[in-house]
Amino acid sequence: MENESQSRIYFYFDESGDPNILGHHGINLLKEGKVSKTFSVGFISTRNPHDILLKLENLRRELLEDETLKAVPSISNLRNGFHANKDCAEVRREVFKLLKTLDFETYIIVAKKDEDLFRQKFNMNKKRIYKYLVTELVKDHIKNQNQIEMYFASMTGIVSPGTMQEAIDSALKAIYKENEAQAKINIYVQQPSHTPLLQVVDYILWTIFRFYEKGETRYMDFMKDKIKIVNDIFAKDLEDKKK
Repeated sequence: MENESQSRIYFYFDESGDPNILGHHGINLLKEGKVSKTFSVGFISTRNPHDILLKLENLRRELLEDETLKAVPSISNLRNGFHANKDCAEVRREVFKLLKTLDFETYIIVAKKDEDLFRQKFNMNKKRIYKYLVTELVKDHIKNQNQIEMYFASMTGIVSPGTMQEAIDSALKAIYKENEAQAKINIYVQQPSHTPLLQVVDYILWTIFRFYEKGETRYMDFMKDKIKIVNDIFAKDLEDKKK
């Protein structure tokens, strides 16, 4: 049997919130409460995506055929898969109950937004912000793998195969010594409707978003066994700024 450290593993990435801070004429939308307070990137890790896919699809079909849900307007959205922010409460409840039983782990990096910090580190460039978060997120998770299939949820103007390759290359450069054998990594950018496991990470990120944006803990607490790391990456920078 193939050693676990040599087997193929699958990472599925998505984001929550948005990287925007400024609006037209440089207006700080963050201070006006018109954009999210955070921008997060996360991924789920699994060695058995097929099992997760089958169980998600079975649940989706059951819910589409559920007579008690037919009058709910958002049920039609299930034809394109699950989406935590759009699904009704009844659907969301069933999805979370299923996710709790599935074989995956989630790793998330949270960037609390601040105009001075984002200007200094990224010159307010959204693509640079996303790349940085991906690089920092994966550093601790690619070193001891043989082959990784990475799937990223599409994000217009920001997430592309080239951009994500640059982010992963930065992570590889940071953790591997020269001439050291590296993990083989394949990168794909997909629509969540075409890659249902991206819908899983969407759901988990939604729980973290609710916590940071609204102080709501019940969904995050329910899924805590599946959430291995939440890295609030700029917490120290922002704390130092207050001093």
